[in-house]
Amino acid sequence: MQKAVVLQVFEALSSGIRLEVFRLLVQAGSAGRVAGEIATALDLPPTNLSFHLKSLLAAGLVSVEQEGRFQRYRANIALMLDTIAYLTANCCGDRPEECASLRDRVPGVGAFLPALDCKPEGNSKA
Repeated sequence: MQKAVVLQVFEALSSGIRLEVFRLLVQAGSAGRVAGEIATALDLPPTNLSFHLKSLLAAGLVSVEQEGRFQRYRANIALMLDTIAYLTANCCGDRPEECASLRDRVPGVGAFLPALDCKPEGNSKA
């Protein structure tokens, strides 16, 4: 993943409203939500929501599909997971046991983070 893409993701999510919209779409999963549902759930005027959805679209964080008169938005879960993987890559450095210990404190985190591929010195199988 390129640094420019990660920066664009964070710039888009730096707005509280866009963060709420994205989280709502993540919760909706592959079904997504139509714009009216999003506006109602977050108590936003449609014009305000439209502005924020355009920013999320530009960052690649959401996709949109026309359904008759409605537009259905879906979170780009793959991009979210790629961003998390980018942030956590090589987190163990020279202390894999510390990183593993930190991961153990957060239930279910293993499903979202890349596997630890570093080994303490002396335990490497060559």
